[in-house]
Amino acid sequence: MAAESGELIGACEFMKDRLYFATLRNRPKSTVNTHYFSIDEELVYENFYADFGPLNLAMVYRYCCKLNKKLKSYSLSRKKIVHYTCFDQRKRANAAFLIGAYAVIYLKKTPEEAYRALLSGSNAPYLPFRDASFGNCTYNLTILDCLQGIRKGLQHGFFDFETFDVDEYEHYERVENGDFNWIVPGKFLAFSGPHPKSKIENGYPLHAPEAYFPYFKKHNVTAVVRLNKKIYEAKRFTDAGFEHYDLFFIDGSTPSDNIVRRFLNICENTKGAIAVHCKAGLGRTGTLIACYVMKHYRFTHAEIIAWIRICRPGSIIGPQQHFLEEKQASLWVQGDIFRSKLKNRPSSEGSINKILSSLDDMSIGGNLSKTQNMERFGEVSFP
Repeated sequence: MAAESGELIGACEFMKDRLYFATLRNRPKSTVNTHYFSIDEELVYENFYADFGPLNLAMVYRYCCKLNKKLKSYSLSRKKIVHYTCFDQRKRANAAFLIGAYAVIYLKKTPEEAYRALLSGSNAPYLPFRDASFGNCTYNLTILDCLQGIRKGLQHGFFDFETFDVDEYEHYERVENGDFNWIVPGKFLAFSGPHPKSKIENGYPLHAPEAYFPYFKKHNVTAVVRLNKKIYEAKRFTDAGFEHYDLFFIDGSTPSDNIVRRFLNICENTKGAIAVHCKAGLGRTGTLIACYVMKHYRFTHAEIIAWIRICRPGSIIGPQQHFLEEKQASLWVQGDIFRSKLKNRPSSEGSINKILSSLDDMSIGGNLSKTQNMERFGEVSFP
């Protein structure tokens, strides 16, 4: 790799003579020909337990904005731009994921091409990401898996950085503002389980069902699915006009075939969006939403685990990861059968067919702007 600076020997080249990624021991000084920048201390993952990434969708967005600005900057127009990271394996993996995501979203590289670029030069392997638990990691989520999840999300219109509202994403993911994230805009919202009444307990804000009503109504959430034990009355949601379903299974465990079947059936027959919660809205919630996305969009288990964690860090834990791996083949077959039945059925057989086939056709893309061009967070009445 021809480069004037010795530091670029062994760097990964993303745009010829223009954009590089390098792992360096010392902080470099920019020169007349080369501009260096790092995000290691700026975009930092907030871990639950032993998890350390991948960085969330807001951070991917902020990184892409930063890099686009540099690439368009007149003062940097004749310089090589180098995103450098350190030898801390966790920071390095997150930095590599960010530039890989940029390459997929903006440079139109395939995930494989972006990953190959990351492995080029004299680069050591990258640490795979892991679940938000203690103990041994039994399921490795690679940077390539994360890039494939990003690409699948992009293809199906699950995000669009032209209309993405980063302030709104960061506002609502905070515990005090509701602790929720869209996984599939217009279809699935994952949230932390409501409590009987809104209060602060041990410094931790708890929200009653009513706190969610204005946001849910505004964004066409029509059904709530509870996966944890009952700590609030479902009637509070149903009296307000929402459907409410209970599909309990034990925290940290995997759902029975019957629960998966019932969940899929509810989601396939619900007009509007579905808000799903367990206790934290991470493990059980992520697992069932993953089943739907695998069935209807043919995500692999690794792609959907990556996508859900990028949307809502800490999701899908322990045995739930292997459960999705085991279920992939049967969910894909169920999805194929479902779609072939839809195609062969006259459209007069009920509005649900029209809803689902239109969802397939537009890949939920049409709902994206509704979800993301929301009022600025200061004006929304949550809680």
